[in-house]
Amino acid sequence: MTKEELASMFDHTFLKAYASRDDFIKLCDEAKDIGAAMVAINSEPVKLCKELLQGTNIHVGAAISFPLGQTTLDIKLAETKQAIDDGADEIDYVINIGKAKMHDWNYIEQEMRSIVELCHENQVICKVIFENCYLTKEEIVKIAEIAKGVKPDYIKTSTGFGTSGATVEDVRLMKETVGDEVKVKAAGGIRDWKTCRAMIEAGASRIGTSSSLKILEEFEEDNHKL
Repeated sequence: MTKEELASMFDHTFLKAYASRDDFIKLCDEAKDIGAAMVAINSEPVKLCKELLQGTNIHVGAAISFPLGQTTLDIKLAETKQAIDDGADEIDYVINIGKAKMHDWNYIEQEMRSIVELCHENQVICKVIFENCYLTKEEIVKIAEIAKGVKPDYIKTSTGFGTSGATVEDVRLMKETVGDEVKVKAAGGIRDWKTCRAMIEAGASRIGTSSSLKILEEFEEDNHKL
């Protein structure tokens, strides 16, 4: 893997409540410098980041119902539609975690199918955030099985705002469940090359991280040792 290939797996992330225009300018400049796949932001600054990234191949990704997932399906669809209208190329939405804990699988499937259909009708990539830290392994498998049928583009481990983030075990479990039908995005707590490499080896095709530059530096250092 080259440095450029690694960078092209990154969703370069800034999702803090205090994010300002200067933060988004910096985020987009860094994404352009490294050749990231996407900038991951909340939905309000989508229009700004789309303008900042005009003329590049870098996607703008909007986080929907973030980070709790506790909004109605109608609200999630409205936020998704607004983000798409503002220029979002990708949508990362948080499932209703409470419904998953109640094992209301019909709700989880309806929610997923509705948002995925809206995204795909608009040629927009859709990622489903599980927030695995609150789920049992059996629940993770069940939601992944639903995804295998619905076919979002990615299933994703975490928001990065829960009690813990991505784990190698969960990435492997999710990938084993969906196989080649759906890709896996690892996010949450990925701050160094060692962790990033482990996630990729476990089956992750995208990495959500705010430490993209640090990881790339460590990747280069690691390669120079060889």
